[in-house]
Amino acid sequence: MGKKNIIITGGAGFIGSHVVRRFVKNHPDLHIINVDALTYAGNLENLKDVEQANNYEFLRIDITDKAAIESLFSSRTIHGVIHLAAESHVDRSITNPIDFVMTNVVGTVVLLNAYKAYGDTENGRFYHVSTDEVYGTLGEDGKFTEETPYDPNSPYSASKASSDHFVRAYHETYKLPVVISNCSNNYGSHQFPEKLIPLMIHNITHNKPLPVYGKGENVRDWLWVEDHARAIETIYFEGRNGETYNIGGNNEWKNIDLVHKLCEIMDRKLDRNAGDSAKLITYVTDRKGHDFRYAIDASKLENELKWSPSVAFDQGFEKTIDWYLENTEWLERVTSGAYSDYYEAMYTSR
Repeated sequence: MGKKNIIITGGAGFIGSHVVRRFVKNHPDLHIINVDALTYAGNLENLKDVEQANNYEFLRIDITDKAAIESLFSSRTIHGVIHLAAESHVDRSITNPIDFVMTNVVGTVVLLNAYKAYGDTENGRFYHVSTDEVYGTLGEDGKFTEETPYDPNSPYSASKASSDHFVRAYHETYKLPVVISNCSNNYGSHQFPEKLIPLMIHNITHNKPLPVYGKGENVRDWLWVEDHARAIETIYFEGRNGETYNIGGNNEWKNIDLVHKLCEIMDRKLDRNAGDSAKLITYVTDRKGHDFRYAIDASKLENELKWSPSVAFDQGFEKTIDWYLENTEWLERVTSGAYSDYYEAMYTSR
């Protein structure tokens, strides 16, 4: 009997590449099919260490392409789907919401239909990876639980909330085996530098302004991306169908405090005077509809599936900064767009 086929969508992105590497290395009995459209945030250089593995395959497919997705699912038995592909940057969603509706909503439904029609729904499952932003915003107190009502405030979070609802609807209507997880902010290696931490590292390195929204008082819960990948692995194999699991780091930071901590570490690592990097902080007009605070209660995941964060924030934050400083060429190629040349060299010319 051949290896079971698992599709991981968005596997060339930040979180997706960590999940792909984890599954390829930890599960040689599975055949991992990485499906990614390779938009601006997808980078196959993130997967150099597994691209030659005999249980790994890459296919450049847009999940909104119904014909291509159906062709893939009908050409072989798909045991399971881990769905990470998404437009995820809130600022971009404010500028162009329709792209988020197409990828996050329509793309999810295309995948659900294909898995329902052709997938191994008796033995596998459809795992939808979502965000804590679907719950809206918190005040000074409290945390999001799996029972928190949805209250999305941005086009991005509205699109993810809609996709969550479709996944649950397919479970209820068609008895499709599904699980959903909603995770807090991730940090770690290979993140596209439009996001806060790699953006600040890049700008500090080049003595550019550090843009902070409003007064920088918005609060986020931060989780090391490898711990998120491990949680996804745990939920995929051990979670209960029809259930939702919140994933968080129990690690809240005001944006401005996080930036100041980053500046202090960067000054030390770049051998600059204390306070040099902090002088680059520039307060900019706040994002429209900017949620004040997110905080995750991950006790269900911790109690039922025995998962918990493995890396303390100070340790993970240092590891993250070290990675970007040691991989400046990667960062420059991503910011310049030159990373797309890798796909042409590795796949198109073959």
